[in-house]
Amino acid sequence: MPTRQKIASAARPLFARGDRPTVADIAAAAGISRATFHRVYGSRDELIRELDVSPDPDSRKRVLEAAIEMLGRTGLDGLSMDELAAAAGVSRASVYRLFPGKAALFAALVRAYSPMETIAATMERLGGRPPEEVMPELARTVAAELKSRLGIVRTMLFEVTSLAPDTTEAVDFALTRGIGVVLGYIVGQMAAGRLHPMHPLLAMQAFVGPLLLHLIMRDLAEQRLGFDVPAEEAAGELALAWVRAMRPDTVS
Repeated sequence: MPTRQKIASAARPLFARGDRPTVADIAAAAGISRATFHRVYGSRDELIRELDVSPDPDSRKRVLEAAIEMLGRTGLDGLSMDELAAAAGVSRASVYRLFPGKAALFAALVRAYSPMETIAATMERLGGRPPEEVMPELARTVAAELKSRLGIVRTMLFEVTSLAPDTTEAVDFALTRGIGVVLGYIVGQMAAGRLHPMHPLLAMQAFVGPLLLHLIMRDLAEQRLGFDVPAEEAAGELALAWVRAMRPDTVS
């Protein structure tokens, strides 16, 4: 059997078990030296590409966790896919198999760490119920999710507002899945006469702004001002204030 075929035959079952075999492991299974392996394949990544091996089940999670940490340090523009592979303990080929480029990677980060899916699910669950029920519940749900990952969301928000080409896919997802759902609800409630008619984007900004400001300032308020209202309760109060201000009979 040719050496190249021998190596591939020995490596395939190792990957099939979900292992992450090293060059030494593969060489031992094939009964050859590491030097022989490198003469034939050059690198483990080359073998992985030839075998078309799918990344192990935990690879995606490890890559996303490493990517969100790197994003906070380097920004999306400075993020190196090679360094990401090393930090996640996977091959470069595996990273690109999971995420073909930075655009796909950033879109996956927004899906995993932003509250967009939670927002959409909450709005779908509450359906067409009135604003005094929907908006406080939405605010409480988002606050519960964001309070432990606010730094991550701030980082992603900075990248999204940069409008860099690699953020387009993530922006489209956010506009469709999260922001768009809320805007659609607000437009519908204005048409039904339950909310004061105004530009829906401004109405949503008036809702989101105080909530984000509260979450950003929360640690300072707790440590220096003795603020002790739970995050979800505070979010609900802010949302109720928005609903009261947006009632048609309270706006001149």
